[in-house]
Amino acid sequence: MNNKIVVALGRNAFGDTIEEQKERVKGAAKAIADLIEMKYEIVITHSNGPQIGMIQTAMTEFSRLDNDYGVAPMSVCGAMSQGFIGYDLQSAIRTELLLRGIYKPVATVITQVRVDPFDKAFNNPTKVIGRYMNEDEAHAEEHKGNYVVYEEGKGYRRVIAAPKPIDIYEIDAVRALLSAGQIVIAGGGGGIPVLEQRTGLKGASAIIEKDYTACKLAEMIDASTLLFLTSKDNVLLNKDTPEQVPIKEISAADARKLICDGHFKITTSRPKMDAAISFVEGGKERRSIITHLNKAKEGVLEKVGTIIK
Repeated sequence: MNNKIVVALGRNAFGDTIEEQKERVKGAAKAIADLIEMKYEIVITHSNGPQIGMIQTAMTEFSRLDNDYGVAPMSVCGAMSQGFIGYDLQSAIRTELLLRGIYKPVATVITQVRVDPFDKAFNNPTKVIGRYMNEDEAHAEEHKGNYVVYEEGKGYRRVIAAPKPIDIYEIDAVRALLSAGQIVIAGGGGGIPVLEQRTGLKGASAIIEKDYTACKLAEMIDASTLLFLTSKDNVLLNKDTPEQVPIKEISAADARKLICDGHFKITTSRPKMDAAISFVEGGKERRSIITHLNKAKEGVLEKVGTIIK
């Protein structure tokens, strides 16, 4: 096995507010530092769920207060979230490494990810984002060509597509930084979804599941391990039922059968399991591990977690 690893951090690594994020990234930094001490070459990707929603809401409100400014596109909000999270994360990792007597540069790459304009996700948007709106505001969003969904007793919210990633435009930069001995943060929030238009790239009104981008990153840097760090020790089978059991070591084929049998929710654990399985299926001597943020070291040693081979 080579020593390249892609680490995908879930939303529990950041919290919901600026203050929570600054505190919680310290835990993520400890997990990354443990892996550095184990001599892994690391690329990190991460969730941005609350952060991109906060940014999109703030920018929308700003445009309402000042008519000279338009609403920021989702692609711009995604770029802002990558910088915001990357700043706190790389700073925390640098500090943790220095406390351990290790100097190793950390770099955040603002990452654009190609999506297919004909991806069926654009016809069936599922990701709710932004603040609650009243009926008039919802009609205005629909008039602009956007999708909205109504939540009983709360109001309307915008809903956007989640297409699959096809390519990562900054992958050569990621590889170069990794070869130079740096820790790389890339594809934050799944990356900025973009569409190719001749020689240009146009931001898509969408978000990408970070789990699928993590898989694509791991494939493109030829990693041996894809590590998902979450809020649970294991993926749970038959979750919230009397038959609930943790999934420990499992083959990719058996894990794929569980997905086909409908065992995982499409809005929660299914994308993570699907991405983990796809990475293992795509090459030899690969493994995917899903475990708790605080148990990254035990996870890669295969002492804990859901391990797919």
